[in-house]
Amino acid sequence: MGSTEERLIDAIKQTAPGTALRHALDMIIAGHLGALICVGDTDNVIAAGDDGFKLDISFTANRLFELSKMDGAVVVDRDLTQILRANYHLNPNPSLPTSETGMRHRTAARMSLLTSAYIISVSERRQVITVYVDGKGHQLRPVSDLMTSVNQLLVSLQNSRSQLDRALLRLTTLELDNYVTVADVAQVLYLFEVLMTVGDELDRIILEMGSEGRPASMQREELIGDMDEEYTLMIRDYARDSSEEAAARLRREFRETANRQLRSPKRVAELLGFEGYGEDSVLTPLGLRTLNNVSVVRKGMADKIVDEYGSLQQLMDDIEQNPDRLDDLGVDNPSILADSLYRMWGKRA
Repeated sequence: MGSTEERLIDAIKQTAPGTALRHALDMIIAGHLGALICVGDTDNVIAAGDDGFKLDISFTANRLFELSKMDGAVVVDRDLTQILRANYHLNPNPSLPTSETGMRHRTAARMSLLTSAYIISVSERRQVITVYVDGKGHQLRPVSDLMTSVNQLLVSLQNSRSQLDRALLRLTTLELDNYVTVADVAQVLYLFEVLMTVGDELDRIILEMGSEGRPASMQREELIGDMDEEYTLMIRDYARDSSEEAAARLRREFRETANRQLRSPKRVAELLGFEGYGEDSVLTPLGLRTLNNVSVVRKGMADKIVDEYGSLQQLMDDIEQNPDRLDDLGVDNPSILADSLYRMWGKRA
């Protein structure tokens, strides 16, 4: 059946602009009507009510709109293929807890607790659409409101990406100089987390926009692109445990950590596994992130290089004296790799 969050995401997808269900809901709003629509878990929904009309007819937006002109609920199957009941009187247990005040919204919240259906309540007076899953309501916003939020988030995303790009350029130089402090790492990790948080918020709104969200989705991809992978590589570079599993766990911990603590170098060092480190303590990067940004380093090759050399600095110390080691690892053009790293460092034209 899935978690509440997963089921809510499914409900939002089915009620997003561009879907037949959303078309019906928009017609209901435009017609200044109220409605109560139950989608899925039809056996339990029907068992919780009585009277009304048994229909078993094909679902269309127009039919749902017309049937909503009657009192009571409309019962629709999970796949939105059949309308099973109309003018159906629901009688959920009144002892089920809800903070809703209006009768229609109270019924919707209780039905979503009683069954695994998602319940859509359209307020005739307030002209708002609310989807209930497991007793929790989510209000659907008009596309115009969603677009305003999207535009604001895209500006924030662009600013965050610009700050992160500048910080990463500086960090790469510091890595090649072999003088990276905890404060440097904490700043970059904080900017990564800001970027991902804004991106996640944008994803939620794009989901609600349905077919109207494609342009925003393309802009989001352009701004974030491969930063998700780069964030993981950055964590692996500096965490005491550099495994992919540990990096995934650390990303969850960073997400759950308050902003104030994320800006604390000491706290970031503790999360990375370094107790007692201060902001000026020096960290040695593995070099995974930097190596993955070199064109001649094929996918998966950076891990082999790091396993061989131990750190980016060890690679830099040895790269000119013993290029055969890179040949043995399968690097096709050791000299190009060396030139690329030196250009990043600014030590060679």
